[in-house]
Amino acid sequence: RAPYRGVMTCGFTLDDKGMKMSKSLGNIIAPEKVIKQYGADILRLWVAQVDYTADQRIGDEILKGVADSYRRLRNTMRFMLGSLGEFTEADRVAPADMGELERWVLHRLAELDHHVRESYRKLDFQAVWQAVFTFATIDLSSFYFDIRNDALSCGAEGDATRRASLTVLDLLYQRLTTWLAPILTFTMEEVWLERHSGEDASVHLQDFPDTPADWRDEPLAAKWEAIRKARRVVTAALEVQRRDKVIGASLEAAPVVHVRDVEMLDALKSVDFADICITSAVTLTDDPIPAEAFRLPETEGVGVVFEKATGEKCQRCWKILPDVGTHSHPGTCARCDAALG
Repeated sequence: RAPYRGVMTCGFTLDDKGMKMSKSLGNIIAPEKVIKQYGADILRLWVAQVDYTADQRIGDEILKGVADSYRRLRNTMRFMLGSLGEFTEADRVAPADMGELERWVLHRLAELDHHVRESYRKLDFQAVWQAVFTFATIDLSSFYFDIRNDALSCGAEGDATRRASLTVLDLLYQRLTTWLAPILTFTMEEVWLERHSGEDASVHLQDFPDTPADWRDEPLAAKWEAIRKARRVVTAALEVQRRDKVIGASLEAAPVVHVRDVEMLDALKSVDFADICITSAVTLTDDPIPAEAFRLPETEGVGVVFEKATGEKCQRCWKILPDVGTHSHPGTCARCDAALG
């Protein structure tokens, strides 16, 4: 009887041209060299990224790509650590008391929890990394963090949205660090120790946190998929204005968004779509889409007509609003004036 329960086999490791490594060709890449140049976690991440069931390639350009992915993931972790510096249990908000955007993130966490556990069980490290990396860079850094940066930076200390966002960041932190610890061993330990001290504090002594099944909400996920589609059209329309130097930042805009689909329009009206698009204002309408409106071919029935935001620029949150300068704190909007006390 074999003294093990399972065997994992892998293909050959080749150079970046697909050639077998040999001294005569001078194409041997020693692990020590990679570790010295990039760090051990970059080598570990390369292993996690490749399909080990086939022959895998490694070389300078490939490692540079791995290092770039690592940098992007590290930026995601840095944002969470920077925001959670003063988070306490007193700030925690129950999921039932959170807004839709936060509950959407929890839904995505519940989806990922099942995927990560199942992929690790199958020794499919590539599937773990791809899913978590896409979530961290697309769903979080490019969407959720982008939107909630304003509430985290400018919201009052006890603001409900800010507290809910901090709670979600803490839940994200607990899961991303433990999920990625088997791959980015040293980095996740570094991230974990930023918030936990003591001799017994190690991410490698933690189990994956349980993720409640009731975090999953398929109708909410479908609604936010529609919202994100409309947001992509607005973002692309504003990028044209930024490229043409009409505006320097999205907060200088107050676009008019024409939406043909009634269900999508209702979804957009039920949220603060200006905050979602990071604009100072937005007008939603079911009026026919003008010929000059910006559109994306992959998102039918949504057109964006650019308009500049009117008013003065708040010196605290940088939104351009009509009420700026009319409050007790000079140069602030109503929200920032209230936050300052």
